Amino acid sequence: MFDKITNPILFQGNLNKKPYFEGWYFKQVSADERQIVSLIPGISLNKAESHSFVQYIVVLLDENQQKVTKTGYVNYPIEAFTYQDQPFQVKIGPNVFTESGVAVQLKDEQIEIEGSLDFGPLYPIEKSIFSPNIMGAFAYLPKMECSHGVISMNHDVTGSLVINDQQTNLTGGKGYIEKDWGSAFPREYVWIQSNHFQNQSTSVFFSEAHIPFLGSSFEGFICNLVTDGKEYRFATYQRDTCNLEKIDANTVKVKLESKEARLILEASIVQQGELKAPTAKGMHKTIKEGLSGKLRIQLDVKEEKRTYTDTSLSAGIEIVEHGE
Repeated sequence: MFDKITNPILFQGNLNKKPYFEGWYFKQVSADERQIVSLIPGISLNKAESHSFVQYIVVLLDENQQKVTKTGYVNYPIEAFTYQDQPFQVKIGPNVFTESGVAVQLKDEQIEIEGSLDFGPLYPIEKSIFSPNIMGAFAYLPKMECSHGVISMNHDVTGSLVINDQQTNLTGGKGYIEKDWGSAFPREYVWIQSNHFQNQSTSVFFSEAHIPFLGSSFEGFICNLVTDGKEYRFATYQRDTCNLEKIDANTVKVKLESKEARLILEASIVQQGELKAPTAKGMHKTIKEGLSGKLRIQLDVKEEKRTYTDTSLSAGIEIVEHGE
């Protein structure tokens, strides 16, 4: 069990537990940031209907060289889902996902994606006995509504995909991997991620969500920033602070503070596509995600009295309100 907790990329559940979902998020961005492909393999288990799936969200250029976002959900029977721990592999139909790369053959009414990608060494987060993964001590609690894992903050991508007969070259690009598992997504949350900044070493992940806990609930947050080989963690379980201001439906400003540093995130969604998210009754919730968002970060390191600012134009952003 401890091996799974410290290695969230591994399959955390079992096929008999219901309701249950588990999904991996593989995001790849081309070197010029003009093409983005996110692939989300997963399973949904419930009494009414269980199945496996691969979702996709892709950003491509149209005939006018403008970015267009396409999303989709390809359904497979639960029997099409297989996995192994050593070496890690998840297979859904003809689609294979590993720590070293992916191979996909996806087709629906609007898109066909085929090809394979190789990953360079993954960049994991820092861990300890008290914080075995990004969830901190909450990782040891078995009945969280939704658990989260950050698998790679940043890694190189090599290879290409053929998308609707067009070659999409991702060699020289960068990737990011995370995952979620549990019984349902939070009823409301904010998620921000990017590893494309002027400083090529910088990568950031942030999530703030409504979390049911022991018959009550609280607003919890986690944030991990890596820059120049240094990791800065902000989290509820560290007793850090988070002030989140929703400017409008597509814009948020987040102020985080720990003993070591302050961090401001200003995120704006530019273009969105629809994805499916899990509820206790299945993949029945529709959420919207943008992959071409604008993100400005400002890090103030207290002891060094140093300020670092940077901007991304390839940020993944989700802002999900209660009732959506």
